[in-house]
Amino acid sequence: MIQSRFVAFPNSFMKIATYNVNGIRARLPVLLRWLEESKPDVACLQELKAPQELFPEQDLLQAGYHAIWHGQKSWNGVAILRRAEYPIEISRGLPGDDTDLQSRLIEAQVNGIHLAGLYLPNGNPAPGPKYDYKLSWMQRFEEHVAPLATLETPVILTGDFNVIPTGNDVYKPERWLDDALFREETRAAFGKLMCQGWTDALRHLHPHETIYTYWDFFRQAFQRNAGLRIDHFLLNPAALPLLQAAGVDKEVRGWDKTSDHAPVWLLLS
Repeated sequence: MIQSRFVAFPNSFMKIATYNVNGIRARLPVLLRWLEESKPDVACLQELKAPQELFPEQDLLQAGYHAIWHGQKSWNGVAILRRAEYPIEISRGLPGDDTDLQSRLIEAQVNGIHLAGLYLPNGNPAPGPKYDYKLSWMQRFEEHVAPLATLETPVILTGDFNVIPTGNDVYKPERWLDDALFREETRAAFGKLMCQGWTDALRHLHPHETIYTYWDFFRQAFQRNAGLRIDHFLLNPAALPLLQAAGVDKEVRGWDKTSDHAPVWLLLS
């Protein structure tokens, strides 16, 4: 059973969350409410849809969170928030293609953990140029994180991967076979990444449960629980022994003027 975020955990534990906010300025009241109620120590955000200068830094500071962010006008954008102090930034952007200016990756150190927050390309319509970009991005990302998988220090990759790993992670998988999130090439690329030694935290703790993190705004998908699991936490072998719990704040998806994603979180000792 996935534990509720309202369960009281020891103060010695660290709670890390990921949340595709689908527009940080439009969803700011929802984000601030969630931060207040869920109280993650660290939160990785995706799909900011805001240029660097319009990120709501002061609002987040008033809520107790220091932020580093990699913005982009109208699209994409990623951030890492930390309570009480700033994350120590490691890098931003995915290397390997000097022509790629999309804001999809930011990395920081938090409490000795190397944390990578990402927003992987959607890739639709597939096949086509957007799908080619998705597969190319996944290949570059796999090469970028390969050395991190074997580090003796904890590493966590988290965010909106825009990948449905298996048929157990989607409502009616037969309807998604030609979608960029579930195409055979996408799942093969994700599998190649996992073979580096990463562990899917949610599935590690909840191997058989129906778990979704995204529900479309249309066709009453949330009300029917017709969702997808595309927001993930991947842990290297050094991080895995720290994992204590993980879950989805599904109720946030039902709030007024909310994102189409729900926050996902894990707890580390």
